Amino acid sequence: MNTNSKQSIENDEISLKYLFEKILEWYNLLLSKWKVIFLAGIIGAILGVTYSISKKNIYKATLSFALEEDKSSGGGLSGALGLAGSLGLDLGGGGGSIFTGSNLTELLKSRTMVEKTLLTPVNYNGKLISLAEMYIDINEMRDRWKGKNKLVNVEFLPNVKRDKFTRIHDSILGSIYQDLSKNALSVGQKDKKISIISIDMSSTNELFAKYFCEALAKNVSDFYIDTKSKKARINMLVLQKQTDSIRSELNGAIAGVAVANDNTFNLNPALNVRRTPSIRRQVDVQANTAILTELVKQSELAKVTLRKETPLIQIIDKPILPLPLERFGKAKGILIGGFLASFLAIIIIVVRRIVKQILDQ
Repeated sequence: MNTNSKQSIENDEISLKYLFEKILEWYNLLLSKWKVIFLAGIIGAILGVTYSISKKNIYKATLSFALEEDKSSGGGLSGALGLAGSLGLDLGGGGGSIFTGSNLTELLKSRTMVEKTLLTPVNYNGKLISLAEMYIDINEMRDRWKGKNKLVNVEFLPNVKRDKFTRIHDSILGSIYQDLSKNALSVGQKDKKISIISIDMSSTNELFAKYFCEALAKNVSDFYIDTKSKKARINMLVLQKQTDSIRSELNGAIAGVAVANDNTFNLNPALNVRRTPSIRRQVDVQANTAILTELVKQSELAKVTLRKETPLIQIIDKPILPLPLERFGKAKGILIGGFLASFLAIIIIVVRRIVKQILDQ
């Protein structure tokens, strides 16, 4: 046992000694190449400064909102699910509505909503143009389109129906959507326990970032209200149409009674059959009056129901100029560029040494 213990200790000492020797060997190797590493760091720092100078400033617009609707329709189940959600529990049942949780987040980032927002009219440089045209102007895309006959005359007029666009329009809108969704647009909840949703938009033009946030929130709000109150609105429109129709019939019946009375003025009381048209018109007036009274009551109830079922997107914070500016400073460029270049140089030196040792074996 003593012999085995001594042998184990000696092996451990040999292993530690070997490890220290290797560490010292690599340290001496890197120390001997300090000029190369230092030169790589200088080059990286120069590249970092160049990048920081060439990189445009980024403005970030943030808009936060909350959904507000009638809570009575959810009943106890809605309250229970809301309580469970606040406690961090997922009991399911939340995927049924497009306007809840992650569904709403995906709706805000959907291609339909983003493209509709891009066609929103804005006042830019004294002209009324769409946000898509503003994006094209900011990114100088038309300069790259020179010489391409198919793209020279392409325009995105504000509020144009989507089905009026050509394949080229669709392709350009698709590329703009891909760029915005990947690099500029961010939507989400800061905390799952909070039902406040934030829209973040980054752009080299602060007006574009501000306009886009506000237009996206408005388009989603309109879509939300239109979808949630669609049934109540259709019901109200049908009742309104029926009310107008019955009112027109009632006015005609009243006029008919007057005409019939004029025709039987000073009529011999013995000739009652001549009074039949007047009596019929009076019956029509009474019937239409009763129907109209009920329709007016139902129509007013439908208006109250529509107001009750019409939800609201409550804006909490809107982007206010001047927007926060994100800069890539020169000091940051020097530090990051120098570190990355030096680290890359060290990796190359180590890899070359390992490869050389393998080839020499």
